[in-house]
Amino acid sequence: MKTLRPAAVLSALALLTATGLGTAGCSQSAPAPSAEDLPGAARPADGEFSVMTFNLDRYALSAPEGLDDAAPAAPPPGADAIVRAIRQASPDVLAVQGMGPPDAWDDFRFRLRQAGLEYRFEEYLSRDDDQELRLAVLSRHPIVSRSPRIRDRYTIGPGQFPVLRGFIELDIEPDPGYRFRLFVAHLKSKRFHEYGQAEMRRNEARLLANHIRASLQENPGLNLLVAGDFSDEPGSRALREVLFYQGKPVLFDLRPADPDGDAWTRRADADRHLRTSFLLVNNGMLNEVLPDKTRILQTPGLRNATAHRPLIATFAAREQGPESAPDLSERRPVEYPEYD
Repeated sequence: MKTLRPAAVLSALALLTATGLGTAGCSQSAPAPSAEDLPGAARPADGEFSVMTFNLDRYALSAPEGLDDAAPAAPPPGADAIVRAIRQASPDVLAVQGMGPPDAWDDFRFRLRQAGLEYRFEEYLSRDDDQELRLAVLSRHPIVSRSPRIRDRYTIGPGQFPVLRGFIELDIEPDPGYRFRLFVAHLKSKRFHEYGQAEMRRNEARLLANHIRASLQENPGLNLLVAGDFSDEPGSRALREVLFYQGKPVLFDLRPADPDGDAWTRRADADRHLRTSFLLVNNGMLNEVLPDKTRILQTPGLRNATAHRPLIATFAAREQGPESAPDLSERRPVEYPEYD
């Protein structure tokens, strides 16, 4: 399979629009989100907003070998299921990992619009290399400041390395009287590297933690949310780098779960289920969390589209006092004894 150039993709999308095709092989665009997509109790009410994080698992366009560059773009096989899942939740802010190059980003936004999802504001983190997996954000609310983090580097022995996917840093304003800072990350995978994938991931997490602490030192009253895939599990060194500083908590793990109470976010081989995607908040934003509307989304067909499950959290769009902060201990997993 070969990747299509952006010009070819834009031409194909224009052709689809002109002929009324929303997605490849469909004769009409998907309807707008309906009231039945989510239970009423799960949808944000007036004065609330939702944030979803979703690893799309290499959303990239391709065409069969032998076709010329003008051939219509082929989305990833799971594109329809991914769009349905996002449409079901209709998040106010969508943070994605595993996004492909600009042609894939164009296709992804086009398909969301065809499904009735309009986002006026966006951020696509573009680097000066051919990195396949990228970060992006779509928002219904204004993005009032941007600080893309694409120059961070660290050293291991004689080697110097960039943070592979960089970090997104945005200030978003859901309400004129309320704004929050969003960091989006996708840390180094567990794929083998001669310098040690675990140490590389920990160094990336340390650099992310530096940006988080700098933000909080500059503005102690900041509302701050970290979303993304850490490629590691709770209790890992990478997670601890971000959650704690000098033994004290900096961020808190919201631990969204599905209706059965399961919090895993990624299916791995050998029938393993892992929790590698997270929504983390600081003390200030913890006060606005609505735990009953914070969950892992389950959608039919998504299982065959991506190994990852989307997480969504809902917040009050106004400053709340510490008395409003939920007791996160109630969201901890049940402990089971081990028997020989």
